[in-house]
Amino acid sequence: MVPGKNSLAAYPYLAPTLLMIFIFMLIPMLVGLSYTFYHFDILSGEEEFTGFSHLKQLIFHDDVFYHALKNTLVWTISSLFFQVTLGLLLALNLKNHFKGRQIIQPILFLPWAVPTFLIGLMWAWMFNPVTGPISHWLVSLGIFERADNILSMPELALWGPITANVWFGIAFFAIMFLAALRSIPDEIYDSAKIDNISSRQQFWHITLPLLLPTLLITVMIRTLWIANFAEIIVVMTKGGPSNATQTVASYIYDTAYSKLDFGYAAAISSLLILMLLIYGILLLKLRAKMPNYQ
Repeated sequence: MVPGKNSLAAYPYLAPTLLMIFIFMLIPMLVGLSYTFYHFDILSGEEEFTGFSHLKQLIFHDDVFYHALKNTLVWTISSLFFQVTLGLLLALNLKNHFKGRQIIQPILFLPWAVPTFLIGLMWAWMFNPVTGPISHWLVSLGIFERADNILSMPELALWGPITANVWFGIAFFAIMFLAALRSIPDEIYDSAKIDNISSRQQFWHITLPLLLPTLLITVMIRTLWIANFAEIIVVMTKGGPSNATQTVASYIYDTAYSKLDFGYAAAISSLLILMLLIYGILLLKLRAKMPNYQ
């Protein structure tokens, strides 16, 4: 058989999928990014070519953007840290056989099936001292002197959406880690027990190295999702108070649909896409340099 003939034969099968991606993803994205160079008057329907003026304003004069960028880092890193840590703990416990696991497991994964709009609304109610218990619990623990809504406190408001996002995202990592854990042969752990290797050593020298490929890929995917994730913030705080919870994604939403400045919103989107693209490339290069444990 001629070398390379099999790879060429695969293209007709890939063509429908590639065509759909091109039509419904790439073309709309390119059209949207082209708005960066235009100013749109919604009332008259007229558009004006402005060149790089939106990008210049964004990079050199927009303090809100840099504040939103800082919040995006806090929002993304904090959410990821707690989602990964709690998701891994949940997966390690679900891997063990115990009574009632078949009932508990689907209940623990329920948050992943809840629409994000409802998640934001539910947690906003829970943080509200009139309708929810959280502020009263914090008073009982001695953290607050009185039952206040942290969503109205600029210094603490961002932790409200972070809490909701962590609750939502734990299930994703638990599912991914649980699948990876169940793919590790039991014989490896049996051999470790014969050699009197403790459970802690088994985790650091067997479990964690074998989970690293899954960990890196899931972290990369989830980082891209969280950085683009504006629904919970929009529902819970709308970026307030005083832009205290404004992330780049919510700033794009606010600029486009509140201020109706689609050209400037496209400029913010183009910078966000560029930053996430660089991040994805760096993480994939890191993954390629790592030894393949599986």
